[in-house]
Amino acid sequence: MARWQILLSEFDIVYVSQKAIKQSAIVEFLANRALEDYEPLNFDFLNKELMYVTTIEERLWKMNFDGASNAVGNGIGAVLVSPNGDHYPFTCKLDFDCTNNMAEYEACIMGIQAARERKIRTLEVYGDSALVIYQLRGEWKTRDPKLINYRKVVLELLENFDNVTFSYLPWDEN
Repeated sequence: MARWQILLSEFDIVYVSQKAIKQSAIVEFLANRALEDYEPLNFDFLNKELMYVTTIEERLWKMNFDGASNAVGNGIGAVLVSPNGDHYPFTCKLDFDCTNNMAEYEACIMGIQAARERKIRTLEVYGDSALVIYQLRGEWKTRDPKLINYRKVVLELLENFDNVTFSYLPWDEN
């Protein structure tokens, strides 16, 4: 505070610290200004014929993912696309040796985790790895021991969503 006072004194500004206000003073202030014609909120549901209320527009998010593993290094990326077209990219460099398919799974996991953190409930996932997409859809078996745990992690993450679809997208379109 002393530093602020010194810095502000150059401009003929005086710093005055705010005094604490007792909680009882706030309560008394609000009590004195209470409305005479106050009516409590009524939470009765008037329309007994209505079964439930839902939104017509489903908030559909999309996610594209891609991973790469080569002599230069290993990297992954994912992009979340909001229902109104906003793009949210995520990238990461992997500090361990992995195959291309492992990198693809890592990218998919990163994107799904980002969607989960944003409380997205419905997601369309697009990837250019036919192996990863068809394994996650359950159309192909996962035989590679390195990929079995990756698939398991993705399926566990999917429990946080209402609906997730996986679609294969050719490399030049991803």
